[in-house]
Amino acid sequence: MQTRAERLSKLPPYLFVEIDRGKAAARAAGRDVIDFGVGDPDQPTMDFIVDAMSEAIRDPSVHRYPKGRGMDDYREAVARYFNKRYGVALDVERDITALIGSKEGIGHLPTALINPGDVVLIPEPGYPVYTSGTIFAGGEPYAMPLREENGWKPAFDEIPEDIRKRARLMYLNYPNNPTSALAPIEFYEESVAFARKYDIMLAHDCAYSEIYFGQPPASIMQVEGASDCAIEFHSLSKTFNMTGWRIGFAVGNSEVLAALAATKDNLDSGAFTAIQRAAIVALDGYDRPEVKEQTAIYRNRRDILCEGLANAGWPVRPPEATFFAWVKCPEKLDSMTVAKRILDETGVVVVPGSGFGKTADRFVRFALTVEAARTEEAVSRIAGITW
Repeated sequence: MQTRAERLSKLPPYLFVEIDRGKAAARAAGRDVIDFGVGDPDQPTMDFIVDAMSEAIRDPSVHRYPKGRGMDDYREAVARYFNKRYGVALDVERDITALIGSKEGIGHLPTALINPGDVVLIPEPGYPVYTSGTIFAGGEPYAMPLREENGWKPAFDEIPEDIRKRARLMYLNYPNNPTSALAPIEFYEESVAFARKYDIMLAHDCAYSEIYFGQPPASIMQVEGASDCAIEFHSLSKTFNMTGWRIGFAVGNSEVLAALAATKDNLDSGAFTAIQRAAIVALDGYDRPEVKEQTAIYRNRRDILCEGLANAGWPVRPPEATFFAWVKCPEKLDSMTVAKRILDETGVVVVPGSGFGKTADRFVRFALTVEAARTEEAVSRIAGITW
């Protein structure tokens, strides 16, 4: 009896499942594991958000089904945030849709837009959900290589003309996971021009917009004409340490958002209203000192990690944004070999770049979600490896 759909066999192995197996084996062997793997903040959700949730959940009215595209007050909070943060005015009724975390929206988007055989342009290295959502919808993923020499941005002129004409959707992601690269507004202008020329819908994943160590990252919605061809995904997970809460939103092209909302209406019942109420308080407080302190914590960990690895001879470039460090492997070794040796010899978990695409096999990713003292310990252990 066949128990699994054929489409599941088309998916690449989900990297973090393999990493979890390696961690479990190391712990079973009695190793002291230090985990820089999955990007899950180690700090708790801020008190002012938890307090709002505590109050909201006691209101019986929130225990019923939520409104599919999000409660009006939540979408109004998104609009306030976007206007204050980016200077972009959004139509609350048409330009905003609530999500159960941005991953859910990213994964459902191809189902809303893609017909079997349509091409989806996907950055490589990139978040695996871009590919899995495309495969589930019957689309054809086409990898756009991101190269260090190009600032980790795709070169649109390298995409064959026939692929451009068949493409229906393109994903972008800045600040970027896994490379931590930023994109200037000029790149977004180029992207919008390319998408409009070839009638491609552009989906920008902006989950790390508030974790940066210099100038604030831009939004693609700041580009003139972007609403004609683009939507942008945002998440509260990383900014407010709310990964388990599952709340986010998408903004931009109203027709695409309506299609995404229609897809979601048939597959889920919306984000829990109490969480939306807490998220309103979070968005209205995005510039509070305790939120900004998160960046200082990540900056300190970044400096400890990158300076320590550099002193040990690793070619390291400190990240400008996100809580990831994208580090080139030593001595031209491949990423899986490096990650496996680090785990086997030191008990430290890092993510091999090959899990984000074959073009990333010379890098490993560290998530800056390990406290400073443990980061120092991990660097000390890694420095002891002879490559």
